[in-house]
Amino acid sequence: MPNNRMYFWTLTIKIIFLSVTTIGILGNFSVFHYYLVCYGDCKLKTLDMIHVHLMAANTLIILSKGVPHTMAAFGLKQFLNNFGCRLILYIVRVGRSVSISSTCLLSVFRAFTISQKESCCKDQKVKAAKYIGFTLSILWVSYMLIHFIFFVNPLIKRYSNNVTRKQDFGHCSTARRDGINDSLYAALVVCPEIFFSLLMARSSGSMIVIPYRHKQRVQHIRSTHGSSRTYPESKSTQNILALVSTFLAFYTVSAILQGCVALLSNPSWWLLNITHLSSLCFPCFGPFVLINHYSMVSRLSFILMRNINSVILK
Repeated sequence: MPNNRMYFWTLTIKIIFLSVTTIGILGNFSVFHYYLVCYGDCKLKTLDMIHVHLMAANTLIILSKGVPHTMAAFGLKQFLNNFGCRLILYIVRVGRSVSISSTCLLSVFRAFTISQKESCCKDQKVKAAKYIGFTLSILWVSYMLIHFIFFVNPLIKRYSNNVTRKQDFGHCSTARRDGINDSLYAALVVCPEIFFSLLMARSSGSMIVIPYRHKQRVQHIRSTHGSSRTYPESKSTQNILALVSTFLAFYTVSAILQGCVALLSNPSWWLLNITHLSSLCFPCFGPFVLINHYSMVSRLSFILMRNINSVILK
């Protein structure tokens, strides 16, 4: 009886990993296809540019974490050597850091544009938009350099006689970081992530408070004209708030679970799998927040039907 129950839960984990990874890949590539087809050779808007970089980071996380864990769940264990394991971890960390910073940048930029619109300073909005592409490039390069610690660490340990425990990820295993590297990692990665999360919460609050105050000031004008329509700016703000709220919820749960795994010397099978799944939730389901709020489904369906018709006519 216990074996049958364990088999059932193992099969359930396999199906969940496969479903989440497949949904995430389809969702992110659907957003990429949407921007590629709808914009073509045209220049992306500032918010759309941030969305593309965010989806690129999410795709890296899914391909480097979701796919290997799915393969491990189906029985393909330890199929990567030490170099391959550290390369996968490197890609996951870079994608995670860029995802966090891009979401923060999206939230802060939207809050900034709202505040500048209320103060009628459009020049500042234009100037800020010009630096977004440069900022995104700096984020990618910075985190690629910071997370290079995954490759430097084995070279340091090669000349050390200290015995270190290995961390098993299912698809591979690698030596744990020592105290010095843990402190360096916390200073360069964990602290900025906490700062970005707090900044996201602060800017999200601003996106709610500023329009509310403006609405209170002009409420008598709208009631006079009987206008109750939702403006595109309001829809865009709602979309970003939904995306940021989804990120903060999943990131908080993932951070708590990862903390539990780090503190426990022998974490349970359930805790490890739930932790891996929680870290994949935002990269996999985040694109569907964009698809829902930007009405991409109808446009993607129209594009798909147009392509099918063109193939049939040929």
